Amino acid sequence: MARRKQPDKNEEASRYKVFSRRALLLGGAQTLMLSALAGRMYYLQVLQSDQYRVLAEDNRINLRLLPPPRGRIVDRFGVPLAVNEQNYRVLMVEEQAGDVDETLEMIGRVIEIDQGDIERIKRELAGKRGFVPITVQENLTWKQVSQLEVNAPDLPGVSIDVGQTRHYPYGAAMSHLVGYVGAVSERDLTGEPLLELPGFRIGKNGAEKMHEEQLRGSAGASQVEVNAIGRIIKEVDRREGTPGRDVVLTVDAGLQTYTHQRLMGERSASAVILDVQSGEVMALASTPAYDPTPFNTGLSSAEWSELITDPLSPLTNKAISGTYAPGSTFKMMVALAALEDGIQPSYQAWCPGHMTLGNHRFHCWKRYGHGWMDMHDGIEQSCDVYFYDIARKLGVDKIAAMAKRFGLGNPVGLDLPGEKSGVIPTRDWKLANLGEPWQGGETLVTSIGQGFVLTTPLQLAVMAARIANGTKAVTPRITRGTLPGDGGPGQTAEKPAELTPAAAQEFADLGVDPRHMEIVRAAMDGVVNGQRGTARGSSIDVEGWEMAGKTGTSQVRRISKAERAAGVFKNEDLPWRRRDHALFVAFAPVSAPRYAVSVVVEHGGGGSRAAAPIAKDLLIETQTRDPAGPRAMPLLADAGPAKG
Repeated sequence: MARRKQPDKNEEASRYKVFSRRALLLGGAQTLMLSALAGRMYYLQVLQSDQYRVLAEDNRINLRLLPPPRGRIVDRFGVPLAVNEQNYRVLMVEEQAGDVDETLEMIGRVIEIDQGDIERIKRELAGKRGFVPITVQENLTWKQVSQLEVNAPDLPGVSIDVGQTRHYPYGAAMSHLVGYVGAVSERDLTGEPLLELPGFRIGKNGAEKMHEEQLRGSAGASQVEVNAIGRIIKEVDRREGTPGRDVVLTVDAGLQTYTHQRLMGERSASAVILDVQSGEVMALASTPAYDPTPFNTGLSSAEWSELITDPLSPLTNKAISGTYAPGSTFKMMVALAALEDGIQPSYQAWCPGHMTLGNHRFHCWKRYGHGWMDMHDGIEQSCDVYFYDIARKLGVDKIAAMAKRFGLGNPVGLDLPGEKSGVIPTRDWKLANLGEPWQGGETLVTSIGQGFVLTTPLQLAVMAARIANGTKAVTPRITRGTLPGDGGPGQTAEKPAELTPAAAQEFADLGVDPRHMEIVRAAMDGVVNGQRGTARGSSIDVEGWEMAGKTGTSQVRRISKAERAAGVFKNEDLPWRRRDHALFVAFAPVSAPRYAVSVVVEHGGGGSRAAAPIAKDLLIETQTRDPAGPRAMPLLADAGPAKG
């Protein structure tokens, strides 16, 4: 048996040294590691404890914005025109919901979600951050809410929220004045977090849009404790937002309702009633109108298509956006320009039924003429040839300068969006816009409110108000001021001590001789109350309530020689869209003017037949409702909400 070799003592010592060195190094590394770990733990737990405590708290506590109650819109007496109601809605947070399609499918088993809603939801998800809640469905019933709550464990990221929805008690009667609210679109986003809240609504038209900042208020905040999947466990803290302010309008809800109902007898019409001293809009209506409520809850594609394709344009506020040739209502401007230029009211012109200029014949509305006419007769009987004659002496620029003093040809500055400017032509205007020189015959056509002349019903009401006032360039307004709001339901009574009034208006002087104004007012009195006035059939037979006015008929087509020869040019013989527009402007009472009105009935025929009777009824109703006026006649309409 071989003898085992004994290890060398030197080799053994060497191995021991290596082992000892390695053990020492390993022990040092462990010591260093433990030291570093201890230091890191000290850094995190002691030095950085506050920071990580905040981060951990943020993971457990979520801060959520609370939309403030929107301010109400009320009429001059505090009657609510736009209020808030409770709205139950289902929300979804994308980053908590997981598979969106699957979640929507599960929700769809409980409540109906159409394809349009699904497409909208996906658009909103694509445009917003994953933690921002998206509205899936609004205006839920109690039954739908309870069914969703029962299925809540199977719907992560889905919750029920109680918000507010806008309600319009007067429906279509107020739609063009009050406007409506709608969902925030991408172009509305300004970076303000409030606008990204699910279901948040902003003003899109009318007073809702004009006073958006005052009505909106400021957001509140809620701190809620959530679990690992983001579901709310409890509310830790809550700070309510500041409600928007209530906006007080100048209109009388009862008068507005009556005006809307009175116009509904026509296919398409508009009317404006102004206080001739303050410029306050008492009523402003355009028909057909629309129900503003669906814009808040969401219009379907079919409903929207029906509105925008309607040939009668219910979405258009014709009172401020419709432009029409004013017809003979423009003749007061020509008369005032003539008086200012030195033409005497006694000046006479012969009317044989036409005037010839060059090789063209300009006709009067009365086929065989009026005979000799002075200024009073010319306005009272609306003789076209009389105004052709004095317009030829004046020239178009002098007529235009006077018309602009009375609010025609430029926006009058009403505090509603969408006002059009109209057109008052001059020589320079035609050259700049059409590149053509002015023709003499165009001056004659302008003098009877035809040709290039375009005005809005609002401008015509302003013109009538300034004539009635006599000295001041009255400017219309629709806002009286604002009140502190609480956003709750119910009626708001006006509290004058708390009313923040709208900016005071200082009316400029018209710069027209008061004697000239009296001549024109007397002639307008003759139009309604004279023996040969064109609107004598619409006189108000209540002492102290009499109105003065002026009829107008605006042609929408040119009458051919063949039609004149055959006599086939009466409105009733034509299709509706080829009939003339009917216009009337007026003020009352004649003895102490307080209110002015304009009425335009599209394709209504003559102003005396279609527009003047409406204006008569409106001025009777206005004076009946005047708290400071006599009560000789009963109210003509119930002041309750209209159903549209």
